[in-house]
Amino acid sequence: MACPGAWKSWTRRWHSKMETKAGDPGAFARFDLTRVPSPAFVVDEAAIRRNLEVLADVKARSGAKILLALKAFSMWSLAPVIDEYLDGCCASGLWEARLAAGHFKGSISTYSPAYKKTDLEEIATLSEHIIFNNPAQINRWKDQITKEIGLRLNPEIALGETPKYDPSQPHSRLGFPVSQLQASHFDDLYGIHFHNLCEQNFRELEQTWKKIEPVIAPHFDKLKWINLGGGHHITREDYDRDALVRFLSDLKARSGCEIYLEPGEAVALDAGILVGELLDIFDNGMPVAITDISATCHMPDVIEAPYRPAMLGERSDGGPIRLGGPSCLAGDIIGDYRLPEPPHIGQRIAFLDQAHYSMVKTNTFNGVPLPSIWLWNSETDDLRCVKQFDWTEFRDRLS
Repeated sequence: MACPGAWKSWTRRWHSKMETKAGDPGAFARFDLTRVPSPAFVVDEAAIRRNLEVLADVKARSGAKILLALKAFSMWSLAPVIDEYLDGCCASGLWEARLAAGHFKGSISTYSPAYKKTDLEEIATLSEHIIFNNPAQINRWKDQITKEIGLRLNPEIALGETPKYDPSQPHSRLGFPVSQLQASHFDDLYGIHFHNLCEQNFRELEQTWKKIEPVIAPHFDKLKWINLGGGHHITREDYDRDALVRFLSDLKARSGCEIYLEPGEAVALDAGILVGELLDIFDNGMPVAITDISATCHMPDVIEAPYRPAMLGERSDGGPIRLGGPSCLAGDIIGDYRLPEPPHIGQRIAFLDQAHYSMVKTNTFNGVPLPSIWLWNSETDDLRCVKQFDWTEFRDRLS
């Protein structure tokens, strides 16, 4: 049992805020926010391509394969661009596997903490790799699976900035504890999978691998592939890509296995904004504004992580104003900001780095409208609407 001091430290970390990793606004600094209706996601195709070029360089120099993690970025209208650079997709269940098969090229690797029998039958027809959460699942399903079977490991080394987002948190539901792995477990495996990172650099991957390697290295000859999961912020400016390339090349040579990475955020990092508008302003001990952007409905990670998203053009001086969404949830608060100009009703604002996770997590709680989705090319200035929603999206989810 953990000592009281350790538990208090864990509790403090659990309730701490994740720091945004958003970088420079780049071309969005010159984007006219009134060009799109509000609210709206705007994704820069040129920025996506720059990220993909970085990932393709890592692939070329290391010999590793890279899959798009659909759980983070599922914008299938960009599939033709993504297909130019990556090797396929990783899915988290049947619907994502269908999306990958229907719109993307390359292989499909599917992992879920558990499967329904009816889902697994179709997943098996779509996926090249099917990854299970523990050996008991493999024993239950292996006679019905003809595809390559993998096992997700829990490295049991907590490195995440926010504990509740850490796959190695105590009593985690994700992956089989590496300390419980036995030689007999490799008899049914083609591959090993682990995912232990969240918006992190190479050092955390290296630490994770040092925990796993002694256990699986004696069994390299039984494995066909090793999947290092996602959470690698490879396209961030400060990521040590040369060290990653050396590591991947060495691991491929020593293990004799195909090596996979499955980043999602790295594909769309700093490539999208969420545009909103101030609907009302009043004073309640400090200035408060209601926006048509809802943390609850449009940026759930603001509450779930929690974290404070970076604002386009935020000032460093002046008094702050609290921004909240239009829903009736008391906790629908985005944060306190110093706006680029004095607050006024009708003012447009935008939050940075919203292409990944925000778009895939939107919902219509309280009947709050969904943001439209726009594709912009910062090099050509071409702008087009990819998807616009109406109230039937809310109606048709209900009965």
